[in-house]
Amino acid sequence: MTEKAQGVEPGDDSGADQADLPTAEEAPAGAEASDELATAKRELAERTADLQRLQAEYQNYRKRVERDRLTVREIAVSNILETLIPVLDDIGRAREHGEVTGGFKSVSDNLETVVAKLGLQQFGKEGEPFDPNLHEALMHSYSSDVTEDTCVQVLQPGYRIGERIIRPAMVAVAEPQPGSPAGGGSSASGGSAGNETAPEADGAGDN
Repeated sequence: MTEKAQGVEPGDDSGADQADLPTAEEAPAGAEASDELATAKRELAERTADLQRLQAEYQNYRKRVERDRLTVREIAVSNILETLIPVLDDIGRAREHGEVTGGFKSVSDNLETVVAKLGLQQFGKEGEPFDPNLHEALMHSYSSDVTEDTCVQVLQPGYRIGERIIRPAMVAVAEPQPGSPAGGGSSASGGSAGNETAPEADGAGDN
């Protein structure tokens, strides 16, 4: 007869179940690994947030530096152009008298082209509405040819760079002519009254 294996009964799975169960040392090790993974994820999120914050601060710094650089450039260009405005005024007066000819004309045209490229714009034309933000009225009159305050003469053109007014245009302004007095209407009514009284005068002569 064949001897049965000692300690193991047929159909007894208790040994297999015991092999599947974690040991007392394996269970704490798994929990510790889970805690370390959670800690690592939290630290990664914190470092990512720090990196994003630093990147945003750097982008804001670059924008601020670029904005300041443009501001300094505009101020420097504006200061230079302001010193050239009297020269441009002289050129304009010489042009009005027909004195801008020959080599002087070439130089003046080049100068006006350069300042225009730098952003200097001339404004102020006869016939445009008067704007106190753009014009300075040096002379005032009334005219029946206008329906609103109008620049009828530009004594000195204005200059601006972008939206910044360097110098307002010096102009003569005409306002609409006030309405004529009611004297004309009364004289017309007096004439009609005289026509009405004429028959009475004729009747008196017949009597």
